[in-house]
Amino acid sequence: MNASVAAAVRPAGQSIVNPDGSTNRIWLSSYVKGVAHDIDVNKYRSLGHYFDECIEKFRHRPGFVSIGTEMSYDRLDRLVNAFAGWLQSQGIRKGDRVAIMLPNTFQYPVCLFAVLRIGAVVVNVNPLYTARELNHQLKDSGAETIIVMENFASTLQEALGGTQVKRIVLTQIGDLLSDGWLNPKGRALNYVIRKVQKMVPAYNLPGAVWMRDALKAGGKVQVKRPEVQPEDLAFLQYTGGTTGVAKGAMLTHRNVLANCQQALAFAEGQLTGETETVVTPLPLYHIFSLTVNCLIFMALGGRNILIANPRDTKRVMMILKKENFSGITCVNTLYASFLDDPDFRKRDFSNLKLAVAGGMALQRSIAERWKEVTGNSIVEGYGLTECSPIVTQAPVDISNPGPAFTGSIGVPVPSTEVRCRREDGSWADINEPGELCVRGPQVMKGYWQRPEDTAKTIDAEGWLATGDIAVMDEKGFLKIVDRKKDMILVSGFNVYPNEIEDVIAMHPDVKEVAAVGVPDEVAGERVKVIIVPRTPTLTKEAVIEHCRKNLTGYKIPRVVEFRDTELPKTPVGKILRRELR
Repeated sequence: MNASVAAAVRPAGQSIVNPDGSTNRIWLSSYVKGVAHDIDVNKYRSLGHYFDECIEKFRHRPGFVSIGTEMSYDRLDRLVNAFAGWLQSQGIRKGDRVAIMLPNTFQYPVCLFAVLRIGAVVVNVNPLYTARELNHQLKDSGAETIIVMENFASTLQEALGGTQVKRIVLTQIGDLLSDGWLNPKGRALNYVIRKVQKMVPAYNLPGAVWMRDALKAGGKVQVKRPEVQPEDLAFLQYTGGTTGVAKGAMLTHRNVLANCQQALAFAEGQLTGETETVVTPLPLYHIFSLTVNCLIFMALGGRNILIANPRDTKRVMMILKKENFSGITCVNTLYASFLDDPDFRKRDFSNLKLAVAGGMALQRSIAERWKEVTGNSIVEGYGLTECSPIVTQAPVDISNPGPAFTGSIGVPVPSTEVRCRREDGSWADINEPGELCVRGPQVMKGYWQRPEDTAKTIDAEGWLATGDIAVMDEKGFLKIVDRKKDMILVSGFNVYPNEIEDVIAMHPDVKEVAAVGVPDEVAGERVKVIIVPRTPTLTKEAVIEHCRKNLTGYKIPRVVEFRDTELPKTPVGKILRRELR
């Protein structure tokens, strides 16, 4: 049936599109009273300007907590300026890409804001990447500088071939626990990690500079701050691509600042001027944690508890033992692991105001258990890297949190338009499924050096196609009902089948392979691969071991199935993943 005939027979429904093509923002009626419908996108010139304002307002408050030690906003500012000075002394200028490969420690915010202060571009890197994954990201971004925790230096050594990296800054986890060279707690911790726990594989990186030496030298440099414009790049935030390799989403200063203001508008007047303590178990290199925990809570003068390894639940509970936090952000899997811990369930949650879920779908069972244990509902939202990341969020009303679970991803945040697009390209009506499309100041500039991919994702009118199928109700609330693209979502991280298939196809005993997502009670989805082997000697263990050498942990298949016959294909030879699912 062609599009015109389909439109003629389609039952009439309420539309969110006005006759002139503008969007009827029906969701505004669902906002909590007092929430602005739009934000001022010109409020800040740059993230450096935003950071300066936060520092001046909250200079003497504790800003971050790591391994039981507090860092004030004032000390953060001094360290940022010293590291920015060193970066400039090394010739790094506005627009240069600087890779940051760090877990949640003091070093991350210091490096983040130092790079932004001199107008350079942050390239966030997952510290658990394999050498293959890291090599691609460094080559694609053109980064000439990388800051890396010593624990991951051996991976960097293996990944350097073919990259443009000229400068390497090394740091150890305890380096910034105090100023000065004595730093007894930090030095003791570094010794234990290196000598006792043996968590630092051997490496050889000639010419690498220790971060503490860089800070000492940079403290003597007068930083020259460049004129940074709102449309200048702030981040190359890498996200999986359907072509099998990660693509850099170009996020400008305006994109990220707009998203901060959009989220803050939803909590307007509900998080007080008193020090709010937020727990940050999600890695700050992830766009959800970066925007929500690091940037948004800084605007509130928040005290941010950094969790370096959230999978070590016992250690997390020790860190939180004396903490009475008011906010926490997690993906569904982390909420599940915390709720399974008896010590966590016994905590005093009287100060808890805001629990936010993102990155993956929140499960009803987890939401209901959380409310039963804490008395609070989890606020769920929806976003993606290409949108800095927040697109929709459940309205925040701390005094009246509502039901534990609705299944909805909320309503569009201020200054954001959302539509659902039918397969024929026309706009869907209310309660009619279609591909979720987004337009707003938080939408990325495009994919780094990939104009064709950008054109496929963002149309001429600025609408970004998310690849998710959604339905909007009469009050503007959205639900995700299906996924158009083949992406697999594991614990909030995107996994793209082509990448898995490309890696496994490298094994000499594999003839054909397909990767699909299968449901998982904890992670939402897990990776399953279906393989046609070349030889009968190929084993599941061999496949998994091959993947471990080339893929980050969450991408490694949990299910390996072998078949004797070829995989189902289209007439042109493309494997039918949907049929395999």
